[in-house]
Formats: sequence, structure tokens, C-alpha cells
Amino acid sequence: MIKQIRKRFQRELPEIYQIATHCSSESEFNKELKEYANKIINEESSGNTCRYLAANRLLALLNYESTYINEFSKGEKIFIETLSYLWNFLKGHYSGVESIDMYEDLFQIFIRTKKEYKQKEYTFKNLSADMNRWPAGCNKEVHRIRMYNKRRIIELLVKKIEKRANINSRYNFKEITSHSEKIKMVEEWWNDFRFHLVMAIKDPTELNLFLDESLSAKIMRILNRAKNKKIPFFITPYYLSLLNTSHKGYDDLAIRNYILYSESLVNIYGNIKAWEREDEVVSGEPNAAGWILPPGNNIHRRYPEVAIFIPDTRGRSCGGLCASCQRMYDFQRERLNFDMDSLKPTKGWSKKLTGLMDYFEHDPYIKDILITGGDALMSKNSVLEEILDEVLKMTLRKREANNNRGDTERLNEIKRIRLGSRIPAYLPVRINKELIDILKNFRIKALKAGIKQFIIQTHFQSPLEITAEAAKTIKDILSTGWIITNQLVFTTSVSRRGHTAKLRQVLNSLGIITYYTFTVKGFDENCEMFTPNSRSMQEQKEEKKFGSLSSEQQQEFLNIFNGEENIPAAINRFLKKEKLPFLPTDRNVLNLPAVGKSMTFEMVGLTKEGRRILRFDHDKTRKHSKIIDEMGEIYIVENRSILSYLNDMEKMGEKVRNYNSIWSYTSGLTEPVFPLFDYPD
Repeated sequence: MIKQIRKRFQRELPEIYQIATHCSSESEFNKELKEYANKIINEESSGNTCRYLAANRLLALLNYESTYINEFSKGEKIFIETLSYLWNFLKGHYSGVESIDMYEDLFQIFIRTKKEYKQKEYTFKNLSADMNRWPAGCNKEVHRIRMYNKRRIIELLVKKIEKRANINSRYNFKEITSHSEKIKMVEEWWNDFRFHLVMAIKDPTELNLFLDESLSAKIMRILNRAKNKKIPFFITPYYLSLLNTSHKGYDDLAIRNYILYSESLVNIYGNIKAWEREDEVVSGEPNAAGWILPPGNNIHRRYPEVAIFIPDTRGRSCGGLCASCQRMYDFQRERLNFDMDSLKPTKGWSKKLTGLMDYFEHDPYIKDILITGGDALMSKNSVLEEILDEVLKMTLRKREANNNRGDTERLNEIKRIRLGSRIPAYLPVRINKELIDILKNFRIKALKAGIKQFIIQTHFQSPLEITAEAAKTIKDILSTGWIITNQLVFTTSVSRRGHTAKLRQVLNSLGIITYYTFTVKGFDENCEMFTPNSRSMQEQKEEKKFGSLSSEQQQEFLNIFNGEENIPAAINRFLKKEKLPFLPTDRNVLNLPAVGKSMTFEMVGLTKEGRRILRFDHDKTRKHSKIIDEMGEIYIVENRSILSYLNDMEKMGEKVRNYNSIWSYTSGLTEPVFPLFDYPD
């Protein structure tokens, strides 16, 4: 393979090959490459052609060649020698680099400097065809397969209950002996969220049984190793019913990869480092983002105007463990877990809760509280109601205190409350009438206290998760006056052409507004799920663009949205009127340690494994602490090469030629915040 790509340089890029072979030193090679790039830039008068951008990227690589950078996520010093490797490679000296990934990336940059190079355009027709590949959970064929799965799973649940030793459990058959009556009883329990939590699958062998023995020997080896390393398993029967265990029907990889752990995760579990540097707190000292936090790991903070609140409740668990979880480090430390009894609030919790509210009450900047975990909606209704009541009392005290302060002494008041939850996807029947009433009543009282925005910030990963049960839950939540926003993790399987666009479309049709599309963060434990930032930029520029709104359309939509009680109807009318496939309200971003969310980057080099070295700047549209504003640019090495990513796409059945423009995205710019998400005045 190494020799073959060298021949490609010789055959398709003869000028570059000749420059390398005739130069007697690296410095001479770099000098001639600079002249080559400048010549192209002078020839391309428009300044925005593929050829111009490729030449400009070459100049950036030359500018960083033979320099040291500090890789921010791991805190390592890295020497950039990208073009040194290339010169030696073209001279026939491979310098110990056995992977072709780096040379393929460089080849793709250089080939784009040729006048003859033509990039095939991705059209709306292409997008429509790609979107049609991904059915939603309400699709008739998907529903048929799900109902078959449900019947099979219920039969297995009957056997599981029959074997349970604890007959005092809420879920037992006692006097029931008829099999048909047992089936009927489990069908009734199926609509009780507590049943799914009690019956959740926590073992690889049981998981394989409930997936109709469909897991391969390799996957079972990985999962059993995961069990031995004490990686938690927690998958509800409801969520398992979404998976397609047959060889026919819909592709379920986007959700399957969320419950099946990768080999890299299993290898590294136990030694995972915290990506979120700001979560490492020393008492009395600012965290990495510049904020002093109270002890106890209940409050996390990166920005001035918002703080995350993680209660000491069952909210430190989830409806299931996502394989790419951003808080896997906390599961490793067992600060988050699935032992529901151990997560019950202690006797001292109420007093601690009141004390934690002091932080928000006396902070001058915070407007926005995100209650999450874990999962905010895993807390019992009464516990969640207590938390919301304390937030409301704190908001009123802060507002009253402001009335007695001068203009220069006033503190920001709480304007937005968010509940972070994946429950609508993992276990929608958890959203019961009692919880709906709590949300509705809190909003009525909180509006009088000056809080303006009420958001359930959820996480649907695939259109397959939008089942009839999920659709009903979404409708019930929206009836309370709270809005629902969605955050998507852009994993490898999710990043396939058209998948994210289809998810936007299905969510919009039900009244959900998309908020973020996240690049997978973390270190090597997530390399198999990592999608390069270049693919995120490609999705933004080539797929999401078909929903683009003008400033006038944005304002029209805001007027409709803010004045309409029936949100789904308002969105669907707007989309139909403007002939749009979806609303592109989410921002494609990477969550940088401490610095926050950004997609403003530039490629400055490659590691010998072919992983791109990116120089990031933080989001200039958001406020940060002084520490972050003074930090300037930082450097991140991506988790995998683009070639590795494309090879995985091919294994999934994708046509790699449909992703060819990915190589061109060597820089990015953070999108502006959609006006709907601005803080109210």
C-alpha cells in the first residue's frame, strides 16, 4: 500500500514528485512548495476556489512545519513534521511510517491544487435519496418488526420473572399460573416505566438472549471483557425492542452502537481521563474555565451565564448507558451508576440542596440553570418537584434582592431553566401524568418569578427512536408550555449521508427544535465512534444548507413560534410555506475542554498516523471568563484519520466516493446561535 500511494504521487502529481526527488534537503523542498502554493494563489483571482483553498492549506502546513505545539486535551507537547515525512516518503525513505493515512490526506490536498480537479456537487436530489434511507420509528415496516420484537421480549420477560427469587417484588406472578395471563400481565407492566428499570438487562449473556442470539462471537468477547472490567450494562426492554435482530428490514446501527461497547472503550476503561477539564475542581481555586465552585461535584461550569446542576438523586443514573457517554469518566469513578437504591436522596439532601442554591443566588452572571446528571428525569417526581421548588424560591429571593440594589450592583436573574434528559428516547413511558402536571405548574409559577424560557433538552440519536410512544411523550411535554430541544452526538454510524438531515426533519414535524450536533469527544476510548470534524463541516455545508433560512425567514419563524401554542403545527406550516425540508437550528460543534463549544478551526499538520492536528479558537459569539478570553488558540489532535473513518463507512455499506469532498474541509467557522436560543432581555 505504501508503494502504491507513492506511485500515485508520481503518476498524478508529477510536479510535486519531481520537486521532492530533486531537492537535496527538507528546507529546499519546503521552499519550493511555498513557491508552488503562492503561484496558485496568484493565479486564482476569485480567492475561493477549491484550488486556492488547497494552496492556502499547504501554506498553513508550511508555516507550522518543524514547530512544537501543546496539544490541549492531553497536555502533550507535539513536534509537527508533516512535510518532512512527505519529503522522505517521496524520496523512498519511509522513516518508520507504516500507515498510508497521512500520505493519503496529503495526496488529497495536493490533487486539489491541480487545474483539472473537479469536485462533484452534492445536490438536493442526492440529499432526498439519502434521507429516504433512514425510516423513523413510526414507519409501518419498522413498527411491524418492533411489535414482533416486543412479543418475543415479553415471552423472555415472563421466563425471567418466573426465575426471580424475590417474590415480594412489585412484579411477580404469585397466584397466576396460566401462561396467557402472565403474558397479559407483562403487557400491562410494559407501560410502567418502573418495570423497565427493574427488568433492565445488565449482563452480556442476557443481552444476547434478548437480542435473539444475534450477537457475533467477537462482540460477545468484547462485552464479556467489559463486564469483567465492571463497565455497567443497563438496557431497558423498551429500548431493546427498537433493535432489528433480523437480517432484513431497517438499519439499526445508529442505536445499536449506543449499547454495544467498542474494543477501544473496553481496553481503556479504568484509565479514562476527564475530557472536561473544568470538572476537576480544587476547593477554593478556579477550575480550568475560571470559576470557583462549591465542593461536592454538584455544580459544573464553563460559561458565565450558565451552570450545570447535578443533584444527589437518582438523576445520577440514566435510562441506559450510551457507549459514547461524555461522562464515562464519572461512571468509571462510580459517581454515576445504576444502583437506584444507593442513589436515593439522603436525609441531609434537602439541607444541601438549599445550600447549593446560594451559589446561584449570589452569582452575578448566571441566567441559565441546566439540571442534568446522569438524567434529570430519572429522579422521582417528588424529588424533581422539590428541586424545582428550591430553584423557584432562589429565583424569587434573587429578584427581590435586586429591587434593593443600585443599577451597578444588580445581579443577573434566572431567565432559563433546562432539564437534560435522554428519557424521551430511552424510556418515554417515564413521562407520566404526574410529571406533566409538575412541569406545567412549575412553569406557571416561574413565569411570575421572571423566568422566561423552559426547555427539556433531550437527545434523540436516530429517527428510529421516534416511536409512537416517543411521539406521545413529546406531545405531552409540549402541552405544558415547555419547549424541547435536541442534542445529537455525531458518531460514525450517525454521520452517514442524510441521517442527521432526516432526524432534523422528523423531530421538527413533532415540534422539537434541534440545538447542537456534537463531534464525539473523549480520547482513544471513543476513536471507533469518532467522526472527524471535516465530516461535520461537510454535513453543515452540503446537507444542512438545504434548510438555510434568510434573516427575514428567521424573524418570521420566531414571530410564529413565540406566538403559537401548537408548536408542531406552527413548524409544519412554516416548513410547507417556505418549501424547506427541515429547520437547521442546530450548530455543528466540538466541545473543547474548558473552552466551550466551537467549530472555528484550521488544519496545521498531521501526525504520522494520519490524524489531523487542528488549531481551534473559542466561540467569539459567546461570553467566557477572562481566563478563556486570554487563552487564545489551542491545538487538538483528532481521534482518528479521515482514511480510517472512510474505511469504516465502506464497511457499513456506504459508497466512499459520496464522501470524497470531506478531504477539502480543512478549516471551519462556528455558526451563529439561532436567535430562538438567545437569552431574553
